[in-house]
Amino acid sequence: MTTLAGSSLGSITVATIPVVVTTTTSAGGIAGWLGFTTVATTVVAAPITVPVGGIVATGALLTYGGYKIYRHIKSQ
Repeated sequence: MTTLAGSSLGSITVATIPVVVTTTTSAGGIAGWLGFTTVATTVVAAPITVPVGGIVATGALLTYGGYKIYRHIKSQ
């Protein structure tokens, strides 16, 4: 059920974290023509996404747990 809700409701982005990406490219000019390479390092933002179905399921479980604790305390 949670898998179905997660796939149909989509996801939300909660944060982005910087990630360093290193790529090897050919050098410019004559050095590149001769086969030399250079390393290019860039920092990109990687999103952290959370499925909406997971948020709904977590909220439901927390609510149910709170209800059970309330009933237990009230019965004593």
